[in-house]
Amino acid sequence: MFFAPKQKSDISVFKDGVSVSVSSPLVLKSLREQVYDHLRHLLSRGEIQPGSFINQDELAARLGVSRTPLRDALLQLEAEGFVAILPRRGVRVEALTVEDVRHMYEVVGALEGAAVLAAFPSLGADELAALQRLNAEMEDALRADDFDCYYEANLAFHDVFLDRCGNEQLVRIVRRLKQRLYDWPRRRGFVKEWELASLEEHAAFARLVAKGDATAAADHLRDVHWSFAVQEPYIRRYYFADTPGGERE
Repeated sequence: MFFAPKQKSDISVFKDGVSVSVSSPLVLKSLREQVYDHLRHLLSRGEIQPGSFINQDELAARLGVSRTPLRDALLQLEAEGFVAILPRRGVRVEALTVEDVRHMYEVVGALEGAAVLAAFPSLGADELAALQRLNAEMEDALRADDFDCYYEANLAFHDVFLDRCGNEQLVRIVRRLKQRLYDWPRRRGFVKEWELASLEEHAAFARLVAKGDATAAADHLRDVHWSFAVQEPYIRRYYFADTPGGERE
């Protein structure tokens, strides 16, 4: 069951099916937001698989909530492309297709390129050092076969310029699309050649930042790092290796 926080420094939150108390500043979340977060958690862990249908009555009973906050959370997930609400059929978790990934790469590449241009005046020595440090952390995580650390450092690398672009709408769209790409469900296996290529792409980006070449840095992200044509062989191996021909069109 979900519980609202009672008082500062004694907050009950829903985690892994259990209400736990944590000491932290007061953070209020609506019941819809708590249900949404929990659904995202289930999906990222693969407990609800793409292509499956969600039994709303069963899930509401499991979470100890009425159907109203559950329906509202599902409507948000549908608006974000994670599920489809089908009349008289129920709620289906949407599976990624090759075309989905192609379009997401095009959008993220264009937006991150724009973010780099907007953020570039704010990318100084500290930011360059952060890019280099985070790429080194990714390399260490890859060597240790630690996918979660690799994933977090990868997101943080891109956040160095996203957080400085001054466009909250752009950042929100990019982060939602990355959640769709990375957390549906989160795959913990590496395609080592892809990860090594990404490390070199990050290093090349950092070198362009060090040179002060904003246009080349933005072009590199859009036309190499987020190019579907460049990344397609890896994408098919990572997302669609279990489908005939390595694809789900």
